[in-house]
Amino acid sequence: MSRQRSRDTGPERLIRSALHRRGLRYFVHRRPLPGVRREADLVFPRLRVAIFVDGCFWHGCPDHGTKPRRNAEYWETKIARNRARDADTDARLEAAGWTPVRIWEHEQPDEAADHIEQLIRQRARNLAD
Repeated sequence: MSRQRSRDTGPERLIRSALHRRGLRYFVHRRPLPGVRREADLVFPRLRVAIFVDGCFWHGCPDHGTKPRRNAEYWETKIARNRARDADTDARLEAAGWTPVRIWEHEQPDEAADHIEQLIRQRARNLAD
C-alpha cells in the first residue's frame, strides 16, 4: 500500500489540467475544514467547493471496484471504512456550507471538468448576486 500514490494521480492530474485550460484556479491537496484531518484533491475556498477524485479500488466503485481473493476480509473492512469516512467527510463539509464533489477515477477527465466547471461558474454567479 505504501507504493500507491495518494496524491497527484494520473486521473487527478488530467482533471486539473482540463480545469486549468478552462481558466479555473484552485488549491491542490488542501484541508477545507480546519481541525479535520482530511484533504480534498482540489479546493475552491472562496466558493466553498471541495473536489475528491476517488480511486475505484480504494473507494469501492460499484462499476469497477474489485474484491481481492487474498485477505478478502481485511480489504472488505478497509474499503467499507474508506466509504464511511467519505460519507462523514461529505456530511461535515455540507454542514459547514461546502459542496463536496466526488469524481471516480474512471470518469473521462473532460466530462468531469465540464461538471466541475458548470458548478464553479454557477456558484460564482450566485456569489456575485
